[in-house]
Amino acid sequence: MKKILGTSLLLFGMVAFGQSKEDSIQFRKISTEILNNGKGYSELRELTKNIGHRLSGSEAYEKSVKWAEQKLREAGADKVWLQEVMIPVWERGKESLNIQTSNGKWKSLKMLSLGNSEGTGGKDVSGEIIMVKSMEEYDKLPAEKVKDKIVFFNYAFSQSFIETFKAYGDAAKYRTTAASLTAKKGGKFAIVRSLSSAFDDVPHTGAMRYEDKVSKIPAVAIGSTTADELEALLKKQKVTAKLNSNCGMKGEKLSHSVIGEITGKKDQSVIVVGGHLDSWDVGEGAHDDGAGIVQSIEVLRTFKKLAIPNNHTIRVVCFANEENGVKGGIQYGKTVKEKNEKHLFAIETDAGGFAPRGIALDMDDAKRNQIKSWSNLFLPYGVYNFEERFSGTDLYPLHDMGIPAAELMPDSQRYFDIHHTEEDTFEKVNRRELLLGATALTQIIYMIDKNW
Repeated sequence: MKKILGTSLLLFGMVAFGQSKEDSIQFRKISTEILNNGKGYSELRELTKNIGHRLSGSEAYEKSVKWAEQKLREAGADKVWLQEVMIPVWERGKESLNIQTSNGKWKSLKMLSLGNSEGTGGKDVSGEIIMVKSMEEYDKLPAEKVKDKIVFFNYAFSQSFIETFKAYGDAAKYRTTAASLTAKKGGKFAIVRSLSSAFDDVPHTGAMRYEDKVSKIPAVAIGSTTADELEALLKKQKVTAKLNSNCGMKGEKLSHSVIGEITGKKDQSVIVVGGHLDSWDVGEGAHDDGAGIVQSIEVLRTFKKLAIPNNHTIRVVCFANEENGVKGGIQYGKTVKEKNEKHLFAIETDAGGFAPRGIALDMDDAKRNQIKSWSNLFLPYGVYNFEERFSGTDLYPLHDMGIPAAELMPDSQRYFDIHHTEEDTFEKVNRRELLLGATALTQIIYMIDKNW
């Protein structure tokens, strides 16, 4: 009996190992191809150095549309097209922030207006600064204490979270709501401590939003060390701030997301991999999200180069307008619904081009468990975390339709040092880390295509 049972277990193990071995071999082929011959790094150099930052509605963004269309064709897409998207247009313009201390002298502070913020119409707006360290502290302030003041929301990015995206989520409400909160109590404008894990003087921009029927006053960000210095000064004396900003919304315009695909051999059910083509108007948009764009194109190229016989259609989507509107993701979801296109799976890469550490899975438990059962295949490539449950911002319309969605999870420790800043440049991206991210994306899509 023991012998028979042992033989059965051995045979079962051989069958399981046989499938695992086949997939393991394919994983290695994918890795070898991308790490040796991948074009993602050189293409990222082209995108960042020849075009640069790519704010929606800008001339640079329109150049990046043509660039992405060309790269998808070069990668071997059977079909490439532009999807029309109406996008909001926001322009930064000239801006400055100064403070005046008790000696009467003015000092310029390094700052960035938050994305979508209205400006001052080119006029100086000034007032006394009051500081709060938390939302709870602000809520307790009576309106008469805020009226005609400048509110400084000095909430520090928490260093306690190991996963820095959790710290970002914790602090993000200050950036998104500071202006409207200040306006409700009669304040003139808001200053926000940047959502940054670094201890430096680099301001971080990023989207804010206005509440309906609330005055649209400006909101600006300052770096961590400037925030600390301002706090120390406010503890000793009154400080006046003066803002002059030409920022503002300039209506809407027609633009495009860029889409390319290789047709399925078995059926035309769609598997999506993508990132967002736009970036903020500082730095070069290298990690956010040039990295995701070139990694997604690399997936398509690798399937073609290795002649992997994809069962389903593999589609790369370079989404428009993720940063200050998500109009590309919304339009893509709307089109899928209108055409009744069957989508099996969608994954976005929008967390930087650092070494991959996991894949977040936003789907039902049965599918989550199936993907988690493949985890040993990913371990040799440093990808181990399949426990998180979220997906990329551009994929929320698909997720809301019941489509399984995911996001690549790179190492997060350096991302929020440079996120939405002038520091997000090509030089901050490591070739091997970038291509290992493309490798993990290609591997997960290979497994989905084979098994779903």
